[in-house]
Amino acid sequence: MMNYYNDGKLVIRPLIESDIPKLVEGFAAQKWQKPRELFEEYYRRQKRNEQKMILAEKNGEVAGYVTLLPSANPGPYAAQNFPEVVDFNVLIKYQRSGIGTKLMDVAEELATSYNRYVTLAVGLHYGYGAVQKMYVKRGYIPDGSGVWYKDQQLEQYAPCVNDDDLILYFIKALY
Repeated sequence: MMNYYNDGKLVIRPLIESDIPKLVEGFAAQKWQKPRELFEEYYRRQKRNEQKMILAEKNGEVAGYVTLLPSANPGPYAAQNFPEVVDFNVLIKYQRSGIGTKLMDVAEELATSYNRYVTLAVGLHYGYGAVQKMYVKRGYIPDGSGVWYKDQQLEQYAPCVNDDDLILYFIKALY
């Protein structure tokens, strides 16, 4: 198996099937709902070359992951052939240790094989505060399409719920 990065302690590599139970256990231990079926679907999509599932392993333990789609699905970049970073997660005990930064470095490097731009969406509630700041520091800028909810662009003054489906899209030029 090819590694994207390996410094002896941190390994960034593609998801393998045996990682699935480790991911489920890791997220369950911190009370985050990440069902086995989600990771099984990611694994199937990766095998069909429909996405890349990039996994971080710290000292042999699963630490986090990010998924890269070759082309954005819903949102303002749908059908524009811009890759999209989706479902970026680092287990709480590994946060603020550089693992998220390295995962994003690898995802952005892989995205260059698809386009010179990469996109992502981020939730707006405070639970996404740390990653919102990280994306801005990495050079992502809002695309100007405003707030989206459940894959639909919201009109001005439209009612919505401040849940995980209330998002803002960002874009970054990679080169």
